[in-house]
Amino acid sequence: MRLTRYTDYSLRVLIHLALNDDRICSIGEISRTYDVSHNHMMKVVNALAHAGFIETVRGRAGGTRLARPAEEISVGEVVRHTEEGFQLADCSGCTLSPACGLTGVLAKGMEAMMAVFDSYTITDLLNDKDAMRRLINRQSPIGIGTS
Repeated sequence: MRLTRYTDYSLRVLIHLALNDDRICSIGEISRTYDVSHNHMMKVVNALAHAGFIETVRGRAGGTRLARPAEEISVGEVVRHTEEGFQLADCSGCTLSPACGLTGVLAKGMEAMMAVFDSYTITDLLNDKDAMRRLINRQSPIGIGTS
């Protein structure tokens, strides 16, 4: 299974907000940090807000922040929300599928992968917050992301 860019961007947004949990972050800031189009990032942020992962603040000083602590958001929960279909292969049209063991092996593999994702939270992805903040600030010509 290969995770979609949508899932990748969703996790990046959550990581960014966890790194900057002391302030509200704009969509523009996040899109510039990761060099992702503003419109694409708006769709990701809107979906994350609708799902309750983040909350948005309207107005001139508005933006977004985590809706709950990063240690309460599992990677598996995000992946389940952002990905469609968890079949590694489509065995439905195969003549051998009623007697083949591949379907069960693939299902066990997917279960194992999701168990690993479930065992990590967004906080676990912040191995070195200081280094991550320095890298974000290096990307930004105006020092966005400083805290």
